[in-house]
Amino acid sequence: MAKRTTQASLGFLLGQRNYYALRELVLTMNEVDIASFINALPEEEALKCFRLLPKNIASDIFAELEPDVQRRLVEGINEREIKQLFDELAVDDAVDIIEEMPAELVKHILKNASADTRALLNQYLMYPADSAGSVMTAEFTDLRADMTASEALAHIRMHGEDKETIYTCYVVNKQNILQGVLSIRALFSANDDDLIGDLMVTNLICIQTTDTSENASKLMRKYNLIALPVVDTESRLVGIVTIDDAVEVLQEEATEDLELMAAMAPSTKPYLKTGVIELAKNRFLWLLILMLSGIVSEIVVGRYEAAISVIPILVAFIPMLSDMGGDAGSQVSTLIIRGMALDEIAWNDTLSMLVKELFVSLMVTIPLAALNYFRVMAGGAEPLVALTISFALICTVTMANILGVFLPVLARLCRIDPALMATPMIASMVDILSMIIYFTIARTLLQF
Repeated sequence: MAKRTTQASLGFLLGQRNYYALRELVLTMNEVDIASFINALPEEEALKCFRLLPKNIASDIFAELEPDVQRRLVEGINEREIKQLFDELAVDDAVDIIEEMPAELVKHILKNASADTRALLNQYLMYPADSAGSVMTAEFTDLRADMTASEALAHIRMHGEDKETIYTCYVVNKQNILQGVLSIRALFSANDDDLIGDLMVTNLICIQTTDTSENASKLMRKYNLIALPVVDTESRLVGIVTIDDAVEVLQEEATEDLELMAAMAPSTKPYLKTGVIELAKNRFLWLLILMLSGIVSEIVVGRYEAAISVIPILVAFIPMLSDMGGDAGSQVSTLIIRGMALDEIAWNDTLSMLVKELFVSLMVTIPLAALNYFRVMAGGAEPLVALTISFALICTVTMANILGVFLPVLARLCRIDPALMATPMIASMVDILSMIIYFTIARTLLQF
């Protein structure tokens, strides 16, 4: 309620053009809330409000704005303001922002940035979009092994204000090769004349610039790190990945996996910011694939048209078998994909997973098949027909569970995102295979 009241007050002051009071109220707010207010403003009003911000917080608020708003603001401010803004931005934030900009606007930004900022941005933009190098920041705290604890603290006081984090410091030599890490807690607990080389931890956990940003995030989660050092091929420290960047990477990966599992092409934009045409394009291909798989299922059923005409009751149980198989396969694939994402499952676990799912399938389907047998019998069907349907149920769910294990593992081995093998793909394959299994069993047991 307080947040909504503050936002309303900001809107009122902006409408009254009471810019002094507006600026004073903004200074009492959280940066994320200020960004949220600016995001909702029309272009001209957003530019006015942004120019009112004190220079020491303008860059932090700019980093929280939505990409479209950032683009419009950069187009609206002058060259001096562009230089000041991008010189103040954290390098990793500046790189993320530039990657969302049109090419012409990127040239304009780099042209007006200072020489040092331009060189640093160009270096970061050379890294692949999904690499650790693309999400790292060069604003870390570095120390030397021959420093004393008191000298290190003086160094942090002098240079730490502009760093991304000072909670973890990195010890490097003259060639900038990473030698160790030191927490600020250990530094505060040390005696003034203790050497950093004696205090630092040399059992290093780091990642190379060319490794994926997802792997960097997984390492940070595994070892409970708030920052992860990034080195080049010669073990020189070039940057760090901080916890906020790791969380953002994991969120993007989770969103992409959810979209793939829901049979949609991944999108980098929020739903309300995505156009109708783009949404349709993201869904069309998968829906086309699903439609084609449905046509294949129709062809399979058509091949057994004679059997259906002899025993029409078989048709009534097709939806049940395909739905149970699809749901069972999706359940298993979801567990396997999650296990892979958390590095709990490797490809050499495939055999044990298949054996486990085989036993799970039998434990689940035998009671269900028995219940189904008596239900079909109660409906007046012949015992052999009831047996056919129940046995097909066991085989279908078992087949679906095996596919739920095998397809994500196969995708990983082929370097394809395992999420592609989730609900839509497995459901389509199960639909086709369940019909083949069902009518093969029916033809064998019912002798038609």
